[in-house]
Order: sequence, then C-alpha cells, then structure tokens
Amino acid sequence: MAQAQLYDYWRSSASYRIRIALNLAGISYQSSPIDLVAGAQNLPDYRSINPQGLVPVLEIDGKRLAQSLATIEYLHDAGHLVCLPGIRMEKYRVRRLSHIIAMDIHPVCNLSVSQYATRKSDGMIALTDWMHQFIPRGLAAFEELLADEATGRFCHGNTITMADICLVPQLYNAERWDISLDPYPEIRRIAADLESLDAFRAAHPDNCRKGA
Repeated sequence: MAQAQLYDYWRSSASYRIRIALNLAGISYQSSPIDLVAGAQNLPDYRSINPQGLVPVLEIDGKRLAQSLATIEYLHDAGHLVCLPGIRMEKYRVRRLSHIIAMDIHPVCNLSVSQYATRKSDGMIALTDWMHQFIPRGLAAFEELLADEATGRFCHGNTITMADICLVPQLYNAERWDISLDPYPEIRRIAADLESLDAFRAAHPDNCRKGA
C-alpha cells in the first residue's frame, strides 16, 4: 500500500481535496501542517519544497506533487483511485465542473487575493461582500450544469469523481461565509450524500486541526 507525506493546512480547500482523494484511495499519509496564518508557507524550508509557497504538496511514489487538481489526476493516472471517466466527453464534463470551482471560484476567493482587494479598496469593499459576490455566481453555474442527464447520485453518474472531490470543500467555504445553499437543491442533495461517506468525513477540516 502506498505511503504518503502531505504538507497541508486544515482549512485550505485545496488541501481538503487531496485529503479526500487520499482517503478514497485508501492511502495512509503523514500530515505536516503548514500554518498559513502564521506565514509558515513563506519560510525558506517550505519554499524549498514548493517555490510557490502554496499548499498542498503531496510526496508519494518518490515524487513531490503540487497543484491539487494535477495531483488528483496523477493519483488517477497512477492507478491509486478512479476519479475520471474513460469516455472523452464524460471526462471533459467532470473537468469542466471541477474547474468551475478550482479555477474560477477558488482563485478569486483565495484569502490572499480577497484581502488584497479589500485593502486596496480603501474600505469600499468588505471581505464578506467579496465572497458573496463570487461564490454564489460559481455555484449557480455549477447547479445549472447538474441539470443534465449525466448527473446521477453524484455530480457525474453514480461514481465519485474529481468534481465531487472539489464540490464538498467549496461548500465548506460557502458556509463559513454564511452563503445560503438554498438556491442549489441538486448541489445540496449530492453534498449530503458525499458528506455521509467516511472518506469525506475524515477529511473535514474540523477533523484535521492539528496545531490549529
């Protein structure tokens, strides 16, 4: 069985994705918390691990991997788990759903970005207003794409995919910012099912607060 080292932060949604993926794959891992609030990501020791100063970083199979979606796809390609369909257009759909969260919502709502925007606005933009502007916009698009016959028990069919791995951490962030999920019944239905699964429960930030 594969062993892994994960550099993560308990509240990082990108780290949350990798914890879910590792749990689904049945891969045990040692967590090395990187305290983003304390600025540990900027220390030379960690910059030598990831020059971007971002989490997560996963060490597995003698490799050092960064960027959560690229890492999840590596785990898929390496045979550690199956999270992408084999049919080209189905794989595209899963990636599209995943990218709405990881490429569109997440970057603009990353605290380093949102806090910079609020500082530069001279008080004209509140952090909460920023989150309420961008998170619901992405979730609304995600919800609309779920109105498709390809949606099943989960985001794509009846098997957990990368889209599901991305969805649950984003909803954790939405709830942190008091964003109502009432307008998204399909998202809520799927999330309730996913959150009942051991792999998702164990990865929840509240269960990963080492040193927090």
